[in-house]
Amino acid sequence: MTICVLYGGRSGEHEVSLRSAASVVKNLDPNKYRVTAVGIDAAGRWHLQERISLRSLPGQGEVLAIEEGSRPLSVVPSDGIHAGGRRLEIDCVFPVLHGTFGEDGTVQGLLEIAGLPYVGAGVLGSSVSMDKEAAKRLWRDRGLPVVEFTIADRQGSEEDWKKAAAPLGWPLFVKPCAAGSSLGASRASHEGELAPAIRDALRYDTRALVEKCVDAREIECSVIGNSRPRAFLPGEVVPSAGHGFYDYEAKYIDPDGALLEAPAKIGEDARDRIMRLAEAAYSAVRCEGMARVDFFLERRTGEVLLNEINTIPGFTSISMFPRMCEASGLSYPRLLDTLVELALARHGEKASVRYLR
Repeated sequence: MTICVLYGGRSGEHEVSLRSAASVVKNLDPNKYRVTAVGIDAAGRWHLQERISLRSLPGQGEVLAIEEGSRPLSVVPSDGIHAGGRRLEIDCVFPVLHGTFGEDGTVQGLLEIAGLPYVGAGVLGSSVSMDKEAAKRLWRDRGLPVVEFTIADRQGSEEDWKKAAAPLGWPLFVKPCAAGSSLGASRASHEGELAPAIRDALRYDTRALVEKCVDAREIECSVIGNSRPRAFLPGEVVPSAGHGFYDYEAKYIDPDGALLEAPAKIGEDARDRIMRLAEAAYSAVRCEGMARVDFFLERRTGEVLLNEINTIPGFTSISMFPRMCEASGLSYPRLLDTLVELALARHGEKASVRYLR
C-alpha cells in the first residue's frame, strides 16, 4: 500500500510538522507500506520528494526535509495528485500538517475533491475543531462543561473588549480562535494587560477567545475512531516553574519546558470521566480518525472542563498523543496502521453515498 505523507505547510507550525512527519515515516511498517512524501514549503508550494531525507537539526531533533521538486504537482478532481502530468499511485494520504491550511479543513476539502482517502477528521470535523469558539459552543449546546468565555474581534474597540471581559473576572487567558501550538496565547492579569494580549492574538486570527483563568491541572486524552470513538488513558502536562502555562516556548523550544506524564496520576473517577467526556466532545464536533482532547482538572473542586481539541496532534516520538496510546497498549506502528484502516473505512462508506438521483 502506498501512503502519501503530506507535511510542512504554510503555518506557524511548519517546523513542528517536519518533526512529526519524520516520526511517522520512521514508524510506518516498511513490510506493509511504500511511502511517497510531498512537502509543502513555507510559501505553500508543493514538492514531490524524489527520496526520503531525514536530517538531524540542532534544537529540533530529526526532521523530514523538504527538497524543491523537479516535477510540477497538481491536484486533479476525482483523479488524485499528478506529478509532471502523470497520476501518482496513492492508496491513502497521511496529512501531518499542524495548524492553518492543514488542520482547518482546507487540505481535507482538496483531498475530497481529488477523490483520495486520507487520515484524520473530515472537512467539517477539522474546521469546527480548529475554531475554538465554534467547538466550545457545540460542546456547551450538548451540555458538556467548558470554561466561561467571550469573543473579541478586530472591529471592536478596547472599551468593547473590556466590557465583554469584565464579567469573567481576573486573570484571563487570551488566544486566537483558530491557531495552534499556543501561538498568540497569553495571560492578562489585569485590565491594563487585556488590550495588548488581544492585539497580539489578533495577529494570528480575526477573532480572539477570552476565557476565565482556572487554577487547574492540564490533562490530555487521545481518541481514535470514526462513528465509535475510543479514548485512551489520559496524560498530564506539567509546565516548568519558568513557564506560567504550556506556551509555544515550553512546547517546542525549551527542552525543560514541561514534564509530560502518561498516564496521568489522577484518581479513577476523574480518569473515567475525562475519557467519557473526550469521546463525547469528539463526537459532538463530528471528529473522525483521531484527535487529542485537552482538559482542565480544577485543583480545588476536582471539576473537569473541556479546553480544546486538536485533530492533527503532534506525532513526534515524545508527543503526548502517541505516548498516551502506547500507555494503553497501542504501539506507535500499530497506531499508524489503525489510522490508515479508519481512513479507508470512511472513504469506502462515503463512496456508498449517492449525489445524483
